[in-house]
Amino acid sequence: MMKYFNNCSTLEEVKATFHKLAKELHPDNGGNGEEFKTMFQEYKKAFEQYKNIHKNAEGKTYEKETDETPEQFADLIRTLTKFNGCIVELIGSWIWVTGNTKEYKDELKKLNFKWSSKKAAWYFHEGEYHKRNGKVYNMEDLRNMWESKQYENQQKALEG
Repeated sequence: MMKYFNNCSTLEEVKATFHKLAKELHPDNGGNGEEFKTMFQEYKKAFEQYKNIHKNAEGKTYEKETDETPEQFADLIRTLTKFNGCIVELIGSWIWVTGNTKEYKDELKKLNFKWSSKKAAWYFHEGEYHKRNGKVYNMEDLRNMWESKQYENQQKALEG
């Protein structure tokens, strides 16, 4: 029985829950180290359980295989939570970063984020990307098509 991820039914829900809990429970943010370890173990199990199950904005679930590991996503979130003034948004299986990103440009590039000038946002997506019908979608279109969760990092950037 899971304590933290029992309300999840898709990979996006697992990721969003992990992002929220990582900010709350991580020892660098004043959380309990043992509680964080317990949560992280549950996260890995939930990630593996739901890694190929996704949900669109209409609430319909679908399957899509991914090679992403729970550690890869956790490392990204761990780093992004240190970026003061950035807004991290999970839209479907994509991570978008907006806000105060200019000072983190080099770090985002090292994390394999790419810049979308049309959306004025950094994005990360594991695996291949296929354009839908050749149409270019704006951020609101994407939010309407896929489940979206947004988090603003207002904490001070951590040293080290």
